[in-house]
Amino acid sequence: MGTDSRAAGALLARASTLHLQTGNLLNWGRLRKKCPSTHSEELRDCIQKTLNEWSSQISPDLVREFPDVLECTVSHAVEKINPDEREEMKVSAKLFIVGSNSSSSTRNAVDMACSVLGVAQLDSVIIASPPIEDGVNLSLEHLQPYWEELENLVQSKKIVAIGTSDLDKTQLEQLYQWAQVKPNSNQVNLASCCVMPPDLTAFAKQFDIQLLTHNDPKELLSEASFQEALQESIPDIQAHEWVPLWLLRYSVIVKSRGIIKSKGYILQAKRRGS
Repeated sequence: MGTDSRAAGALLARASTLHLQTGNLLNWGRLRKKCPSTHSEELRDCIQKTLNEWSSQISPDLVREFPDVLECTVSHAVEKINPDEREEMKVSAKLFIVGSNSSSSTRNAVDMACSVLGVAQLDSVIIASPPIEDGVNLSLEHLQPYWEELENLVQSKKIVAIGTSDLDKTQLEQLYQWAQVKPNSNQVNLASCCVMPPDLTAFAKQFDIQLLTHNDPKELLSEASFQEALQESIPDIQAHEWVPLWLLRYSVIVKSRGIIKSKGYILQAKRRGS
């Protein structure tokens, strides 16, 4: 582990960008020793195990190259969708913007998900509410740059349908009235409201917006938790230099049977000042 960690630390000290891909978590097998109780625990577990596996596979050639962009993945867990089975699969994703105000994060995440899964488009993408300062209420202005990029991706046929998460009736109505491509779904966290708000339900029914439920924490991945996972997996690194920009969680479901065939995480992080 020591030699692996030193090689990984040397690479991360020179790189500017880290792409972390877990591959299909259903293929991890014995890599998983326990069943995490929350999404945050699952994500941290995935980040650490992916970093550990990647560190153990670093080739001397990679160390000599010192690439600017590091592709960190569990190689034996990677699984692309068979083109012959694509029509039978529903590919969904939820995008969490963590540390970047750039709407290009949206396109980067979708492009990378399509590449990882070997597909031309995603069937649906839900965007979690972007990070805002404490004490500030989420407004249409916060959502607009990300939604415009999602609309562009729909128009270029990279995504079929787009949705939102945790918008109340007023926020959803404002977005619906402004948007060119209307949201087709909105996720509601029942842990915070117990039942669907009647005004939100009525509005969604009127405009044919599907209301879904979720139990994601408000902050699935924080800068601090990512840095802690990085430091624990690769001690020979200045973890505080690395900032996560976005996180995408995907799932591939067999349409006719409702069976999850694949699920995983993709993450992009940048080194400060690079």
